[in-house]
Amino acid sequence: MKVGIVDTTFSRVDMGRIAEKTLRDELPNAVIIRYTVPGIKDIPVAAKKLLEEKGCEAVITLGWVGKTITDKISYGVASMALQLVQILTNKHIVDVTVHEDEADNPSVLRDIAIDRVTKHSKNLALLLRKGGEGLRPYAGKGLRQGHKDVGPLES
Repeated sequence: MKVGIVDTTFSRVDMGRIAEKTLRDELPNAVIIRYTVPGIKDIPVAAKKLLEEKGCEAVITLGWVGKTITDKISYGVASMALQLVQILTNKHIVDVTVHEDEADNPSVLRDIAIDRVTKHSKNLALLLRKGGEGLRPYAGKGLRQGHKDVGPLES
C-alpha cells in the first residue's frame, strides 16, 4: 500500500514529519511518499499527482493558513479543489489545516498542529485498514483534532 503526504514550506511546524512517523507506526508495511510544496494553493495538484502518478491509495494534506482574509480565501479555494480531486479520483484525502489565528501563543499553536496531525494520521490509517467501518465506533463522540474533545450530546 502507498500513502501520500503533502506538506508546505509555509507551515511553522514540520507537520509532514509528524504524519510520516504516525503513519509508519500505524501502517508499518506501507510505502510513504512525501511531497512538499510552497503553500496551500499548491496542495491540490500535489495530492492529485500522488494519487494518480504515484499510485497512492489515499493522501493526507497538511496546510497552514495565515490570519488575513486573503489567506482564508486562498484556503477556501484550495479546500474546494481538494474536494474535487477526491471526487475525480474516488480516493480519500484527509485535509489537515492549522489556522494561524487559532492561538496567539506559539507553543499552543504548535501543540494544536501536533495533536491535529497525529489524530488525523491515525484516522487515515483506520480508513485505509477498515474503510468506512474503521471510524464507526467514534461516530457521534464529539471528537476534535487539535483541541479538547467536546463529547457527545446525550439523547
